Amino acid sequence: MKKMKRNGIILASLLLASLLTGCIEGGILTIRTTGATFPQYQMQKWIDIYHQIHPNIRIEYEGGGSGHGQEAFLKGLTHIGRTDPPVKEDTWNKFLDTGDQPLQFPIIVGAVVIAFNLQGVNELKISRKVLVDIFMGNIEYWDDEAIKQLNPDINLPHEKIKVVHRSDSSGTTSIFTTYLSLISDDWANEVGAGKTVEWPVDKMGRGLAGKGNPGVVAILKQTEGSICYTELSFAIEENLAVASLENKNGKFVKPTTETIQTAVSQVSAYIPNSTEGYKENIEQLLDAPGDNAYPIVAFTHFLIWQNKNGKHYSPEEAKAVKEFLTWILTEGQKEENLAPGYIALPSEVAQIGLNAIEMIQS
Repeated sequence: MKKMKRNGIILASLLLASLLTGCIEGGILTIRTTGATFPQYQMQKWIDIYHQIHPNIRIEYEGGGSGHGQEAFLKGLTHIGRTDPPVKEDTWNKFLDTGDQPLQFPIIVGAVVIAFNLQGVNELKISRKVLVDIFMGNIEYWDDEAIKQLNPDINLPHEKIKVVHRSDSSGTTSIFTTYLSLISDDWANEVGAGKTVEWPVDKMGRGLAGKGNPGVVAILKQTEGSICYTELSFAIEENLAVASLENKNGKFVKPTTETIQTAVSQVSAYIPNSTEGYKENIEQLLDAPGDNAYPIVAFTHFLIWQNKNGKHYSPEEAKAVKEFLTWILTEGQKEENLAPGYIALPSEVAQIGLNAIEMIQS
């Protein structure tokens, strides 16, 4: 039975992969990338620049979240999957069941921020305990004494806090809930971490859910008294008010290029070989030490196939994927090609991806 199931997975993958081959129309070759919305603005900038240089290559962007990206990658519905958290071992084994070798590596560094919608309020300090208590639902009103003590000069309204979170399987959620689990035993034991969780505020009638980072931001902007977690680039693009968070050293810092770079520089990032991507630890960049380190920083990743015996890419597609990804990990990391809210990979991390790209078979 297990062998029949495995053969079925392989057959389904091959049949679906065939939908991607031969995507050359009018001399234009189409390559598709699907998944995490964490790097959306960065991906869109890379795609725009790359198409100007290579007008015969069309890169199609699809969102849907990290969970959707992993699923589409498994089914052969996309050439390049995108996932914020590293793929878990059980999903990695499903990839291997297709008969091909998956490869995973980071592509950029970003940050998860806490944005809020309070009329007349643009600055807000949130401590580690207050952050957990807001998302646990323990703090109900904006003028709670715990928030007022941190922000004595701000006129906070006696208004219920509406908590906006993701409705889909989300890498941003995985990063954020992993961070909350790191700083709070209560969160770790009662809610936990993952691409989806059961939000306590939903049971209290104060939770709102949006699909993708764009959906979360749209709800926040429409809802007075709301708070959310989202990717920094969305906060910049939508001009959202963003909180200063208490970091590991007890300092309140805003997410900026400088504070994100500080966080990355304070830790030694361990990225496994791309053929063993499931071994990467999502916690490595979170809650970094340093007075000026922003606490919620993470890599976002690509998933590609080694393409053994041409299982997933035609020769033309393999060549196009290799060239596009090589450009991203070299020219794409230069400051002029970065979108606001992102910082380049450390050179040794970019090299892991470049080594993976060399493994793709044409």
